[in-house]
Amino acid sequence: MSQPRPASIRIFLADGKPDGLRLVEKSNWTGRAVVFNRAQLDRALAKRDELKRPGVYVLTGPAADDSGSQLYAGEADELGKRLKRHVAGKEFWTRAIAFTSSNESLNKAHVRHLESRLIRLADTAKQWALDNSARPERPPMSEPDEADAEGFLAEMLTIFPLLGVDAFESAAEQARSDSAGDAGTTLYLQSRGANASGREIAEGFVVFKGSQGRVEETQSIHQYMRDLRQQLQERGVIAEQNGQLIFLQDYRFSSPSTAAGVLVGGAANGREAWRDAAGRTLKSLQKRRAEQADARPVEAPEIPQS
Repeated sequence: MSQPRPASIRIFLADGKPDGLRLVEKSNWTGRAVVFNRAQLDRALAKRDELKRPGVYVLTGPAADDSGSQLYAGEADELGKRLKRHVAGKEFWTRAIAFTSSNESLNKAHVRHLESRLIRLADTAKQWALDNSARPERPPMSEPDEADAEGFLAEMLTIFPLLGVDAFESAAEQARSDSAGDAGTTLYLQSRGANASGREIAEGFVVFKGSQGRVEETQSIHQYMRDLRQQLQERGVIAEQNGQLIFLQDYRFSSPSTAAGVLVGGAANGREAWRDAAGRTLKSLQKRRAEQADARPVEAPEIPQS
């Protein structure tokens, strides 16, 4: 995985409202994203020439059981025409994110490649429910065209999290590249029948593959937690084996408490439950990091020499 680089991303509020029609662009990139809610589709079709071009799009909305998020990825020769079909054809989506090129450099092979890659990334990560029933293969392409498509994809993957879509990056990659504090300290949860390991990251908490959770659930477990455990089993993230719930892959949770709750089958305070090898709680580690940050001297700005 390449090292992240500083970049400038501009979000233009076409309606002057943060929840209205938005355009997203990145410095030194010809791509452009058009973002709008389902109710704004008619305005987007009327006002944005970008939707008359070839591109790739993602529809997002709540999962069927309301225990998480769902997405559908697609491609089109003309984005607007394809998106109109999804008004009647798909009920779940509440928002669309359509990517195209400002210089019309994307061709049919490019967008088919991007669609295939997005679907497979989401399918592998299993962070969101995936509405796509088919798994299209990548089209045959020349080496330069494939390199261009992969470069376009890399920029898209930088923009998606800014729009609240974290469906495409696997938890394993995030745990390796984006560990928050303490140089990516591995933490452990060994209580109430669970035996697990994981790591805090900027986006939440990753539970590692092979971690074991309790099959039984407490009587006071929240319905959300019960639904989430069921959803993870249906997606193939966890499976019951030898009387335990086993994580079959690394998985990212929104918080350490949600991760701990899934493992123990009930409510849990993740900041107290997760501990490092020395027995220190995540809460104490976070407190220590804050104190160390306060203790660092503030560097004086350099004064240019006249």
